[in-house]
Amino acid sequence: MNVIQQVFGVPFAYRVFFTENLFDTGNPTVLTFLNSAGEPGFQKKILFLIDSGVADTHPYLFKAIPAYLAQLPDLTLVAEPMVLPGGEGVKNDPAYVEQVLDAVDTHGIDRHSFVVAIGGGAFLDMVGYASAIAHRGVKHIRIPTTVLAQNDSGVGVKNGVNYRGKKNFLGTFAPPVAVFNDAAFLPTLDDRDWRSGIAEALKVALIKDKSFFEWLETAAEALVQRDAAAMQRLIFRCAQLHMEHIASGDPFETGSARPLDFGHWAAHKLEYLTNFELRHGEAVAIGIALDTVYSHLAGLIGEEDVQRVLNVFQRVGFELYHPALAENDKRNLWNGLNEFREHLGGQLTITVLEALGKGLEVHEIDFDRVKASVDYLEQLYQPAE
Repeated sequence: MNVIQQVFGVPFAYRVFFTENLFDTGNPTVLTFLNSAGEPGFQKKILFLIDSGVADTHPYLFKAIPAYLAQLPDLTLVAEPMVLPGGEGVKNDPAYVEQVLDAVDTHGIDRHSFVVAIGGGAFLDMVGYASAIAHRGVKHIRIPTTVLAQNDSGVGVKNGVNYRGKKNFLGTFAPPVAVFNDAAFLPTLDDRDWRSGIAEALKVALIKDKSFFEWLETAAEALVQRDAAAMQRLIFRCAQLHMEHIASGDPFETGSARPLDFGHWAAHKLEYLTNFELRHGEAVAIGIALDTVYSHLAGLIGEEDVQRVLNVFQRVGFELYHPALAENDKRNLWNGLNEFREHLGGQLTITVLEALGKGLEVHEIDFDRVKASVDYLEQLYQPAE
């Protein structure tokens, strides 16, 4: 028997820039990056796609982007920014991926060029996926415009769309070449979108950094009042923890461990069961509450810890129970757990809490205990009829 074994590694590097008023001609952040990216003197092309919600609230972009890029003679803006819907719907309809691919083809976006997505997390997921499969990968730049995208999904390495009723069934691990977090996008968010990203901050704090969780407890009221400085501190620390985790061992999730998905197995199912009426962050808050109660019923954390977690979520403004949790004698939730197992590749790995600030991976879930956790939340938060 003859065998040839091939082993190689591919380094990935990208930066997340924190700035404000990204396309102000006096802000050199994007210009400096684009000028240094790629071969010197090579005529690069750039295609912009904008989330329709962002286009509506920030119409200045259509004049600001061309004026800004005019400062770079070696860069060609191939067309006026293309506007597509944002929100989870853009991941549910394959027509939007086709539209991005058509634009890449029509405008000759090659592997030396850039596709730039400006929008929320779902929009970035879809454009990143289309970019990753075009020419086996064209360079994509993310400009997240929501709290959740700036502190979590937009700074990671995953892209995807929903398929056959399953969240992120189609997707890629394809890091962006850069991420630009512009604080100027956040004041126009409605309260639900402002709040949704806080759930992801609480998630990463609960499994990785107790001091960050304690700071979030003290900052809850400031965050509710939309204090910009508090939010920027939250976004930076959360993004930092997220990126440290990605670099720590298994960035492309070849194993079954996904600690950054704490609270997400139930959240993903809840999004579908509510027809995406729940925002991702709202579903994650409920999922974290469920897994926190489960951790207590499993004897891992005390009642006082549970109350601290639930309390900070409530103070920020989250509802921590939805009737969809209990539908069909909780069998729909059980189906969600099995779908999560399948998404991981067969072996179930769920993160629970060993302590505040410390996650614990387990490979078995007691569904009777899950049902009891649902009942616990229902008794606390379901209004009496």
